[in-house]
Amino acid sequence: MLTQIQQDHFREKGYVILRNMVPHEIRERLLVELNKWVEESRSYDKNYCFDTLDGKARFDLEQGHNASTPRLRRVANPCDISEVYQEVLFKGILPEAVADLIGPDVKFHHCKLNNKFPGMGTRVEYHADHPYDPHTNDDGITLLLMLDDMDEGNGCLRIVPGSQKERYTHFRDGNFIGSTEPELFETFDQHSNSIIGKAGDVCLMDIWALHGGGPNTSQDRPRRLLIADYRAADAFALMSPAVPSKFYCKIVAGKPTHIARLCEGTMEILEPYKDDSFFGLQGQKAAGEY
Repeated sequence: MLTQIQQDHFREKGYVILRNMVPHEIRERLLVELNKWVEESRSYDKNYCFDTLDGKARFDLEQGHNASTPRLRRVANPCDISEVYQEVLFKGILPEAVADLIGPDVKFHHCKLNNKFPGMGTRVEYHADHPYDPHTNDDGITLLLMLDDMDEGNGCLRIVPGSQKERYTHFRDGNFIGSTEPELFETFDQHSNSIIGKAGDVCLMDIWALHGGGPNTSQDRPRRLLIADYRAADAFALMSPAVPSKFYCKIVAGKPTHIARLCEGTMEILEPYKDDSFFGLQGQKAAGEY
């Protein structure tokens, strides 16, 4: 499915953008569900719905959220509560694209919706995904489906090309902080690429690639991303998942295995964090927190 040029770009830069992957009618079905959750969030003044496997809130609200200006910044594992999200993430073109890079045998790890509505201050500090969910090997993909057109004005993703080949600590003073050292952020800003695309485009990103993104500074353009993590079937977790899904380890391509493949080297292992989402871990308060 992916061309050799696309695969080579992924190996060299740590990401690849696939254009026009998900048609309008499917995106609309996803957005109907998301819009429903945004409307429901108007009835709450702090994070809510603790029906997740780890007892954390499924719906994470940015500080300043209220009924007239909802700021739903994160939905944890929408696939656990919506068949539409299951259909998109478990079947067809998306897992097929992932399998081209880390297959043939691929399992689902977790997913989330990250939202930056106009006026929200939500940002993402530079980090890699693998440190949140360490496994026995490095074959993992973070898939990002753009539900809106995305550019620098509405808080697009930024990736540091080639950074998947290096390792950066996500600890400070012995504690996991969910990002690289803040002193490096300016350097990463200077060297990162803005991931600009249209609704329906997909970015496949290496789980070691450093990435982040600023707030949505536009007046009227939301930036909504469906994000899903996949792992090679022979990558076994070294700890419980940070965002556990009831579909954790579901095979979406190929077949399962009971044999773990190990990658040589050392790796930082975090203690499970208490925050409802990584926004809190990175120091961004939720609604109702002071």
